[in-house]
Amino acid sequence: MKLQRKNGLRAAALGALVVSGTLVLSACGSDDNSGGTSGSGETTSAASDIKCDGATGKLLASGSSAQKNAMDLWVKNYMAACTGVEVNYKSSSSGEGIVAFNQGTVGFAGSDSALKPDEVEESKKICKGGQGINLPMVGGPIAIGYNVPGVDKLNLDAATIAKIFNGKIKNWNDPAIAELNKDAELPDKAIQAFHRSEDSGTTQNLGKYLGATAKADWPYEAEKKWPAPGGQAASGSSGVAAQVKQNEGAIGYFELSYATSQSIPTVSIATGAAAPVDATSENASKAIAAAKVKGTGKDLALELDYATKAEGAYPMVLVTYEVVCDTGNKPETLDTVKSFLTYAAGDEGQKVLSDHGYAPIPAEINAKVRETVAGLK
Repeated sequence: MKLQRKNGLRAAALGALVVSGTLVLSACGSDDNSGGTSGSGETTSAASDIKCDGATGKLLASGSSAQKNAMDLWVKNYMAACTGVEVNYKSSSSGEGIVAFNQGTVGFAGSDSALKPDEVEESKKICKGGQGINLPMVGGPIAIGYNVPGVDKLNLDAATIAKIFNGKIKNWNDPAIAELNKDAELPDKAIQAFHRSEDSGTTQNLGKYLGATAKADWPYEAEKKWPAPGGQAASGSSGVAAQVKQNEGAIGYFELSYATSQSIPTVSIATGAAAPVDATSENASKAIAAAKVKGTGKDLALELDYATKAEGAYPMVLVTYEVVCDTGNKPETLDTVKSFLTYAAGDEGQKVLSDHGYAPIPAEINAKVRETVAGLK
């Protein structure tokens, strides 16, 4: 029941971060702070279920770029409702977010992968009397975006995706791709495969999918660091998406919102179901709905079935966690952390996800998230 003592590390570099543009926050402050509230602790009609509940001051957070667009929306709505509160989320990577959390420089971190045992152990130094826990907050498909003029529909299976990203398939008219796309006019053009340059939970989740479904062609451990030879690197989901958008013959992986916002076509995955499955929020929800909680105590880390062949279930999914202390949160930010995450996990916060390429967390699991947030100390 102890509250964490003030940490001398204030991370001035993070202080400049606020809201940037679509889902997670980036580097500029929210300009819309006029939600019609009469003071901190009150709510607006536009964001009817936001309860500020003593929230005040500045809350720093960082991590996953996968949830950037969702986080941007949440922060904008939250800061409009809670005057006098500033939430700054730095969209970087899951790995950087967890490092910042375990250094005590942020109130919470976003990560596309649950904390590993050594990261949990390290968190105990910051979470005095407690430890870091995983709260699933954002779900959605990892889209495979491509730039092949004249090819508006592209089907791939796990083995072909693996061979493209490890450099074994080098051309767009390769027989393996042609076999899955008999009606497409595939060009004799080199493939440019882009991956994340920094440690990334999105990379790790892609690796989990390929490891579960194409082990013979993807013999690598599912880690946050890109494991395969070849390819080209770009920073963040936004960087990979930008490279795909700009380069003919390119292919890359990123959250669906990045494809949607930039009109990048995405691959449909042949899973063994009756028809290839499109990357949509609805189809991702079908896969995430089968997730089971594998964490213990207050930890709500999930186990996903990447090898599902269920009809209409898009298997290449990720769940982004907000990492917090179960006990030992900073007293100066605890109320704000609880207030903000309560909104994000609430009906209003989850509702905005579907319209922006994300999948809400299943209701049964989400109820446990709200209960856990309410009990943070």
